[in-house]
Amino acid sequence: MQITPPEGREWFRLRAAYWRARREGPRRMMQLALRRVVRPAWFAGIILWIAGCIAPNTSTLPTQAPTQVPPAAASASANAWTELQTGIEQRVYNPSAGFFTRVTAIRIDPAQVDFQVHYQPGNPQTINTWREQLPDAAVIFNTNFFDRNDEITGLLIADGVRYGDPFRRRGGTFYVDEGVPGFQSNLTAPYAGQQYEQAVQAFPMLMLDGQRAYFDTRPDRSTRRTAVAIDSEGRVIVLVTTFGGITLLDLAIFLAESDMDIVTALNLDGGGSSMLDVTAGESQTTFVSFDPVPAVMAVTPR
Repeated sequence: MQITPPEGREWFRLRAAYWRARREGPRRMMQLALRRVVRPAWFAGIILWIAGCIAPNTSTLPTQAPTQVPPAAASASANAWTELQTGIEQRVYNPSAGFFTRVTAIRIDPAQVDFQVHYQPGNPQTINTWREQLPDAAVIFNTNFFDRNDEITGLLIADGVRYGDPFRRRGGTFYVDEGVPGFQSNLTAPYAGQQYEQAVQAFPMLMLDGQRAYFDTRPDRSTRRTAVAIDSEGRVIVLVTTFGGITLLDLAIFLAESDMDIVTALNLDGGGSSMLDVTAGESQTTFVSFDPVPAVMAVTPR
């Protein structure tokens, strides 16, 4: 729908408010634009104009396959964990940070699965291609940041083979040692040559020792995020946000205040790289990334 905007100096004020607010995210955009509505007759038009600007364009967005769960479980998926198969559960959260934001959490019992990193330097793959190559995986998600040559940044270890250069003063390492997953902060305990079976690095750390570890209040964009965490019972939680996105600070606050009882959490590559595929039991959920990625972690039932 096209709406003819009001003319005159007030129009330029509204236009400036819109672009300033757009840089700060949809929620702030609504607040700033409404603050400058001076004529009641324009109210409906301004609301529709803003809604049209922030509404998702379904022709260009990644598609999300609907979760196939029994009807009884579907109604509870937003407020309770749903078991997809032994050792793998799913839940959808609605954080208060964004109206359009949803966080899909996959909780995994490491005693029931194997974790394995897969890396194809210079040959990034879409989630559908990764799924074809890893047909036995129940969960696939993206990991490291990568450069223009589609090679990972930081450290990556796949089946004991090491790639990249470890981060020394930023982020953290998510590793698997003798089948047991764990974390270490690259600030307090940088990688020192440990022979991990699997490992990925990214930044920043969001949670440490059960407390929020990220406090940066500098302006940040709301975008899709991928994160990995471990709770107090040693379960791994993979988290992916939907289109509405979230800032890093809001994500850290959400994790710290959630009921997931998270001990440690690490932000992974996000934005156009954020991807997730869950094919467990009778359920399939897919978040398709804008960009193909060269590295993923696969979770395969034992």
